Amino acid sequence: MYQLLSGLSVIEVSSFVASPTAGLYCAQMGAEVIRVDQIGGGLDYDRYQLTEEGRSLSWENLNRAKKSVALDMRKSEGRELVQELAAKTGQLITNVPEKSFLSHAKLKEAREDIITARIMGWGDGRQAMDFTVNAASGYPLMTGPADWDPDTAPPVNQLLPAWDFICGAYTAFALLAALRHRDMTGEGSELRIPLGDVAIGTVANSGAMAEMLYRGSDRQRLGNAIWGAFGRDFMSRDGKRFMVAALTAKQWAGLVEAFDVGQQVAAIEAAHSVDFTTSDHNRFTHRDELFALFQSVADTMDYDALADRLAKAGTTFERYRTMYETANDPDLVHDNPLFGTSPHNPSGFEYPAAGPFANMPERERGAPHPAPYLGANSEEILAERLGLGSGAIGKLMDSGIVAGSDKE
Repeated sequence: MYQLLSGLSVIEVSSFVASPTAGLYCAQMGAEVIRVDQIGGGLDYDRYQLTEEGRSLSWENLNRAKKSVALDMRKSEGRELVQELAAKTGQLITNVPEKSFLSHAKLKEAREDIITARIMGWGDGRQAMDFTVNAASGYPLMTGPADWDPDTAPPVNQLLPAWDFICGAYTAFALLAALRHRDMTGEGSELRIPLGDVAIGTVANSGAMAEMLYRGSDRQRLGNAIWGAFGRDFMSRDGKRFMVAALTAKQWAGLVEAFDVGQQVAAIEAAHSVDFTTSDHNRFTHRDELFALFQSVADTMDYDALADRLAKAGTTFERYRTMYETANDPDLVHDNPLFGTSPHNPSGFEYPAAGPFANMPERERGAPHPAPYLGANSEEILAERLGLGSGAIGKLMDSGIVAGSDKE
């Protein structure tokens, strides 16, 4: 936890991945993020994987370092409390539809300079989620073994909801940009961030869209090979699979040295009258011959010995791991200062938890904070933010408009 955003408060009314991610990143940089949920939990409160006690590990990790308020937003009194919280605080992150009680126009009636950052599906209002916008991106039909028939092969979906996480990060950035604008001008902002636009815009920013239009066709499937450069997975003699990549002349020279294939590479260059030293294009074009050569060497060596040579030659490589292996890897997790132990998780399960990804050598990162119990801060926030007394809060709780912690 860094305190760069100390003093900033954000109301978050959200569910699933993208919107909670935006709030998470703000909280990890020191903002007070107050997540407001329906009493009993929102749509993502019991998202898989659940512990034996019924606690969602997904929810727990996406809501670290936040505060929690539980209201009955199905009732007008609950919705009005959320509106008042948003207006008093001044900034809102949400994925609730724009045509709702949290519309920017409605909130602006109470506070002219309010900032709303709203994650949507598509820009035209259609619903979307990560896996559906990914289908539209084109990537699933470029993913898979190189020998698949392009006319009949199925798409390959990615397991990581990458567009959701990119969208959440972009939303946090857009919110901070709007805050800076308000500091300079006094003006509020309505920010609409369509998940679909984040995906398609990222395709465009990567150059892939221009590439397809220039080519007049799609890329072929390449299996695990890197498009436009030298890189692929290989398997050592003892059955360890690893990935290598050479996108620079230095990386290529290191691979040739580590695999000790200088003479063989020179022979391939001579046979085709090409130079692999500085040309990604040449290495990519003749990748099949080069892949076969490098694999022939890997066939003769155990991984540890080959990895030692790859490291000494300054190459870029990594062994494939299962995610369970990754979670138990000392270098990646247990000895990595990114992680700390968060002992007070609602699930009761102790495990390494990630802090802010940015590494600031001159500042103490601090231990990651746990997620709150649902409704743990309801009374505190209503008292501090709205000025409600204990009697008024008690009546709201008695009437089922407000709920306290679900710890018990």
